[in-house]
Amino acid sequence: MKALVYGGPGKREWRDVAKPEVEAPTDAVVRVNAVTICGTDLHILKGDVPEVTPGRVLGHEAVGTIEEVGAAVTTVKSGDRVLVSCISACGRCQYCRIAAYGQCLGGGGWILGHLVDGTQAEYVRVPFADTSTHALPEQVSDESAVLLADILPTSYEVGVHNGRVGPGDTVVVVGAGPIGLAAITTAQFYSPSHIVAVDLAQSRLDAAKQFGADLVAATGHDAAQIVRDVTGGLGADVVIEAVGVPETFELCTTLVRPGGHVANVGVHGKPATLHLEDLWIRNVTVTTGLVDTSSTPMLLRMLAAGRIDPGRFITHRFDLDDMEAAYDVFASPQESGALKVVLTR
Repeated sequence: MKALVYGGPGKREWRDVAKPEVEAPTDAVVRVNAVTICGTDLHILKGDVPEVTPGRVLGHEAVGTIEEVGAAVTTVKSGDRVLVSCISACGRCQYCRIAAYGQCLGGGGWILGHLVDGTQAEYVRVPFADTSTHALPEQVSDESAVLLADILPTSYEVGVHNGRVGPGDTVVVVGAGPIGLAAITTAQFYSPSHIVAVDLAQSRLDAAKQFGADLVAATGHDAAQIVRDVTGGLGADVVIEAVGVPETFELCTTLVRPGGHVANVGVHGKPATLHLEDLWIRNVTVTTGLVDTSSTPMLLRMLAAGRIDPGRFITHRFDLDDMEAAYDVFASPQESGALKVVLTR
């Protein structure tokens, strides 16, 4: 079969690899129907995630059809159409028992495209299939469902939920890429009074307005002025970091009000300074997190009911064999205007 193989920092190749097989009784082999590329994959290619070794098949988001299951799998079967979650869950360990699947101690967590071969391939082996896949209703399309594998639960859980967004809050989202736009989308579940988006690219600020941002800013200075204006000088209740570079994290800590919350979602490959000399007296809470995907069933219900439209994120579509071209487009959003790319058979 064909798969996108990591060759070390800056190196990738769509090439022939061995088709995966069931290795454990809890596995499933899934024929990939739709897959997308994540900003985390770009971080891997930059060398920001050294645990990913050359030869690894990348990708952690997919929709597909189950081809084969292990003897212990009971909730899905051959022929079922499923969402493959970006997080695998053993379902038995201390963390899985409290739905903190991202911290699974039993061999799960973020493993696809990280510690085991991932989804950017014609077929993928999914460990712990009972607790790491979601059967899809007929009315939910492959394209829409694949965006619930990662960006929507990540932005909701790590940004909006961890940030404790509430009615009437002023929310600032720093970074209006796919994760930031998903944070803008899911923040609206709680009726904040203002959502402010900050990004350097005008195309992404335009997208932020379309996704529900009330105000946008192209610089940190502009953002600070906007936040002062709409909060009477207090600062934002919640600031969500959705980029993953030191400058944006530090900007977030300057925009938050005393007693407010900075929710970091971005994947950081370099150290960022935590200015405790300024923050210690301001009662600021800073949270980080890896998505647990515990919200995926709720988001799937909302999708099936027509309450959210993940298809809005898709700007480019490719055949699965055009993986290299899709990466080029996704990695150059300033030129391509890409938000999310989806590849299908």
